[in-house]
Amino acid sequence: MSRIGKQLIPVPATVKVSVNAATKRVDIQGPKGKNFFVFRPEVVVAFDEKTKMISCSVDDMERIDEGNRRAYWGTTRAVLNKMVKGVTDGYSCKLEVIGVGWTAKLQGKKLVLSIGFCNPIPLMVPDTVTCTIDNNTIITIAGVDSQQVGAFASLIRSQRKPEPYNGKGIKYSTEVIQRKKGKAFGA
Repeated sequence: MSRIGKQLIPVPATVKVSVNAATKRVDIQGPKGKNFFVFRPEVVVAFDEKTKMISCSVDDMERIDEGNRRAYWGTTRAVLNKMVKGVTDGYSCKLEVIGVGWTAKLQGKKLVLSIGFCNPIPLMVPDTVTCTIDNNTIITIAGVDSQQVGAFASLIRSQRKPEPYNGKGIKYSTEVIQRKKGKAFGA
């Protein structure tokens, strides 16, 4: 059996869950926002109102090893668990802009990066994500969907990845840059 798929997902009292078996859609709404997930036809998702638990299973246990049923089962459970966590606590990611004169500014729903190129780089902030800036160098991205938070953080970082010689670039706050030595003169 799938060790992840068979685990139940506890749902806090502040979260509402609705499962539509016909359209294979789960809607989860909580204090931070709402999210939905469309699951595979091989997986069965059920929500028990009394125990406030979400359970996942495979439609036909005798054919569990055919195709990717076991993988779909575990993935569905993991995604639903992250959704419950997202609507209750939310997800956030911090980025640091490191470089002399390099800044990040927010202009409405547009993030403008001045990172050493001749023109500033404008990036549209998605509707599902909120973005705040501290000291013009620390960018905080928050939202209920961890995939969208991570994707937008990755897009920002990809504009100027940190380089190992001077350490300049845009990096995650938890990331450690392996520094390299430059050329040695006077050998």
